[in-house]
Amino acid sequence: MIQFTLDPKSGVPIYRQIQDQIRYGIGAGKLLPGEQLPTVRALAVDLSVNPNTVIKAYSELERLGVLTTEQGSGTFVAPEPAMALSNRDRQDKLKALCVEFLGHVSRYGFSPDDVIRAIGKLEEEP
Repeated sequence: MIQFTLDPKSGVPIYRQIQDQIRYGIGAGKLLPGEQLPTVRALAVDLSVNPNTVIKAYSELERLGVLTTEQGSGTFVAPEPAMALSNRDRQDKLKALCVEFLGHVSRYGFSPDDVIRAIGKLEEEP
């Protein structure tokens, strides 16, 4: 399970911060397919946010196929998608995401080396 943290001064909407942390948790292997997420109410209380904010985050991720909701059971990380991309398409997508991300972080004065160091530190976290 991941520990959710919010930064109200970041300028990023709270629901997006929740979504980004779920996506990162999945990508980093901290959230596994089939793993149950906190209930809407529990996460809203833990983060001191309106439950509608958590509902919005979960609903959009469900619509994208990242999460699944089972009535009466909860919200879970979806099984890994069956859609497979070719190696070239994967590399093209990764490059596009990196260019977009570097564009965002450069607005805050971070260099690509700063990003690489930060990613390295994230890899070391449990």
